[in-house]
Amino acid sequence: MDWSNPVIGRVAYSKAGRDKGKLFIVIGIVDEDFVLVCDGDLRPVEKPKKKRIKHLKYTDLVAENIAEILKSGRMPLNADIRKAIKEMKKILEEES
Repeated sequence: MDWSNPVIGRVAYSKAGRDKGKLFIVIGIVDEDFVLVCDGDLRPVEKPKKKRIKHLKYTDLVAENIAEILKSGRMPLNADIRKAIKEMKKILEEES
């Protein structure tokens, strides 16, 4: 898996900034240095955070339902993002 090449729907932790340690879902790719991330709460899909790729620690998890919605050209609901992040947190806690 190429961690420097983000994937729409991938779950990632913030490594820098005041949101350090927070879990996000990649909802867009701006260019080779930046992606758009959201958490459905402080960073809703209407106002995603532009984040440097090197400031994210990617997990091997992809929120497939969110990725499918985004690939179809629609925006997911903030509730869907929050639900996906909650499920991913649960999976990550079970793995560790």
